[in-house]
Amino acid sequence: MAKQQRVVIVGGGVIGLLTAFNLATEVGQVTLVDQSAVGQESSWAGGGIVSPLYPWRYNPAVTALAHWSQDFYPQLAERLFASTGIDPEVHTTGLYWLDLEDEAQALAWAKREGRPLRTVEIAAVNEAVPVLGAGYSRAIYMADVANVRNPRLVKSLKAALQAMPNVTIHEQCEVLGFIREGESICGVNTVQGEMRGDEVVLAAGAWSGELLNSLGLELPVVPVKGQMILYKCEPDFLSCMVLAKGRYAIPRRDGHVLIGSTLEHEGFDKTPTQTALESLKASAIELIPALADAQPAGHWAGLRPGSPEGIPYIGRVAGFGGLWLNCGHYRNGLVLAPASCQLFADLLLGRKPIIDPVPYAPQGRIQGMA
Repeated sequence: MAKQQRVVIVGGGVIGLLTAFNLATEVGQVTLVDQSAVGQESSWAGGGIVSPLYPWRYNPAVTALAHWSQDFYPQLAERLFASTGIDPEVHTTGLYWLDLEDEAQALAWAKREGRPLRTVEIAAVNEAVPVLGAGYSRAIYMADVANVRNPRLVKSLKAALQAMPNVTIHEQCEVLGFIREGESICGVNTVQGEMRGDEVVLAAGAWSGELLNSLGLELPVVPVKGQMILYKCEPDFLSCMVLAKGRYAIPRRDGHVLIGSTLEHEGFDKTPTQTALESLKASAIELIPALADAQPAGHWAGLRPGSPEGIPYIGRVAGFGGLWLNCGHYRNGLVLAPASCQLFADLLLGRKPIIDPVPYAPQGRIQGMA
């Protein structure tokens, strides 16, 4: 791709921001548009664990992206901190999975993939995590699992982009549709007017399917609501991430503990509910009984971009010149972002891709596509 090329990116979550970050030094101009403020949807609302919750249950296509990203996150955080002064706080704590039904499959997956997952005596877990609730009998552990403070990550990415002279960010800028000339997409119509580019990238998370509908394309990406709660604790209260029965507790560096999350099909409704609050509090107390005396300091909801098997759509949309996708990451947008956005940049710029791009190609996975 020529240095003077103009790229328009629709969506300012971590996928859109990191796509812009990777392309900005390689193309002439990057314009990023978001319907609200950047990083305010699932990129802000998620827990920030830099691993799929149950990596052995996923398609190998997700695993390939996850491995690359997990290994890359520390250097990405260092690079952003050095250039912006905003630390995304990649915090390597390790993760205990408790009383897994498919522990054997998990260990077989780890052996096959060369990941450092191992069984641990429950007495050792209780010693390492003294606040953990009683009643658990089995555990497996991976020491190198980190979490990232996602609001700080998107803040750092935004600051890095704002310092680049060829990047323009338009917030509160809803996209109304695509500008189509013949067989090509050459921009988007927005509430702030036309935004034109040689390439248009759809990275709009849960809203991606709705936007593609206007072109007669059916992208099976739907909003899936997730709610979380936050407790304010002392910095050394919880030393490690713990996960049981699909619910997790994540310690931040400052002592805050996140509990998540729900999985709800409620359309685009992001309203936090009392039912979810009570359910999350019950999970928190089961994991960490000492939280019974505490009140959550925060409760919020976000919308994940639900997709079949959680395999994102990364690549060119055939039959629509200039239109690209980087969306549909479901529960793992933050986890998969570095690899997804590197792979995307490789494809758009015609470079050798970091991993095999075929499983993520939109071709054959979207109805109505040529």
